[in-house]
Amino acid sequence: MGSKLYVGNLAFSTTESELRSLFSPHGVTDVFVAMDKITGRSRGFAFVTMGSDAEAKAAIAGVSGKNVGGRDLTVNEARPKTEGGGGSFGGGGRRDFGGGRDRRY
Repeated sequence: MGSKLYVGNLAFSTTESELRSLFSPHGVTDVFVAMDKITGRSRGFAFVTMGSDAEAKAAIAGVSGKNVGGRDLTVNEARPKTEGGGGSFGGGGRRDFGGGRDRRY
C-alpha cells in the first residue's frame, strides 16, 4: 500500500487547511486540493500524503465516510499516474458520423 491517498466527493468549499486538520491525527505530511485552472474552483477531490503505510491505512479507516461540508468523503489509496493520460481532449482517431459514405480529406 502506498502512503498517498485519494480523497473524493469533496465539497467545493473544502480547503487544504481543513483537510490537513482532518487527517492530522493520522500523520499527514502533505495535502493537495485539485483546482480548476480556468475557474479557480475546487474540482471536488484532493490527494493527501501520509508519513507511512500504517498511517495511510489508519486514515482510510478513520476518515472515509466522514461528512465534511455536507458530503460523505471517499478515501482510498491513490492509483499511480498512467502514461499518456488521454485527458478530455484525448484522441482515438477520426470518426465519421452518418452520411453512409467514406469521406477522405
